[in-house]
Amino acid sequence: MSDFKDQVTPGLGSSPVASGSATGTAASASDTEAPPTRPPADAGPDAGQPTPPEQPETGKGVQGDTYTIVTHTNAVEVPITVKDSKGALVAGLTYRDFQVYENNQRQQIQYFTVDPFPLSVAYVIDQSVTSDVMAKVNSSLGAIQGSLTPYDEVAVFSYNNGPSPISQGFTGAQTSHLTAVLATAQVAKGREEVVPTLGGALYGCAITSNGGCVDPNLQVGRSAGAAEANPYKENHTLNDAILLAAKELARRPQGHRRIIYVISDGKESGSKATTKEVIKFLQTNNIAVYATLVGDSARWGEGYLSRFHIPFQMNDNVLFKYTQATGGSLDSERNLNGIEKSYQHIAEEARNRYTAVYYSHLPAIDEKFRKIEVRVDRPAKEVEVTAKEGYYPTARALQ
Repeated sequence: MSDFKDQVTPGLGSSPVASGSATGTAASASDTEAPPTRPPADAGPDAGQPTPPEQPETGKGVQGDTYTIVTHTNAVEVPITVKDSKGALVAGLTYRDFQVYENNQRQQIQYFTVDPFPLSVAYVIDQSVTSDVMAKVNSSLGAIQGSLTPYDEVAVFSYNNGPSPISQGFTGAQTSHLTAVLATAQVAKGREEVVPTLGGALYGCAITSNGGCVDPNLQVGRSAGAAEANPYKENHTLNDAILLAAKELARRPQGHRRIIYVISDGKESGSKATTKEVIKFLQTNNIAVYATLVGDSARWGEGYLSRFHIPFQMNDNVLFKYTQATGGSLDSERNLNGIEKSYQHIAEEARNRYTAVYYSHLPAIDEKFRKIEVRVDRPAKEVEVTAKEGYYPTARALQ
């Protein structure tokens, strides 16, 4: 009779490898292996990557292997965009060209693919822009479907004085339902520009009698007192709109790349959520923000200056913060043709990214932000690398 005493561990059951065997010893050693660290500056591209990552067959994509990796381990998926000095996508790179760091420690790439992803896109349309800009945006919306494939899914949101969904959930990108939804979005008129008048002959009368203006000396700011009128306040609830779209995207199943596409002038005023809070939600749920900047913020020079916040004034452009933090990109377009082309350009960029997956060396969940840095084995002047700045771990990835 066989002796099972040394082959059964209480609570673990039987094991085909006896305790103390060579295989068992090797497994124990690998469990205690120290995490990888940043290699020296003169190390070659293969330093820190002793074995090649898993790579799917051409066309297989991430529908099989990546889904298993993401749902059963603390794997981190990093979409990466590489552009040349002219802004064109750089193709033909392999895993050997990339180095990925988490909190300054080199990570071994376990999975790598160049296959395109289907997209789950939440379009967020700013309807608080001026009427002339709104007319251009409305005319461009018909080009959205031309930038998508039948494998993509889309939801549409808008915001003015508060966010609201235009579509009821997500729908196929090439369906007649989406065509009707976009037609519904085109009825928005935008706002008329208002020049605030705080006094003088054009201000009007704060105190009237029988429809007529009372003695000017009794009006606000004169002998009646030194009070000042409040200027007109604009509401551009961009933060709340992105958060609403992100909550819907977070419920979408694995296998699609989650994208928020904003068409806006970037102004933010009156939202309940802060930009920092919304970015944290996006980084927790692996959502990237792309945007087409329209209006005055899209003008050369002014678009850059609008990023700086003047105290006690609204934020003139916060979109660059969203795209930078989540690994997206930002196009600035002022004319109709440019806006339409940006839909195609950005959708192509979001779909055709390099995808690297690694196992984090940190605990599965610790609620701390983890910084990601991606390097490419090319001269810095020749390429521009775009990836998310980092992420917050979530239990959703372990389900």
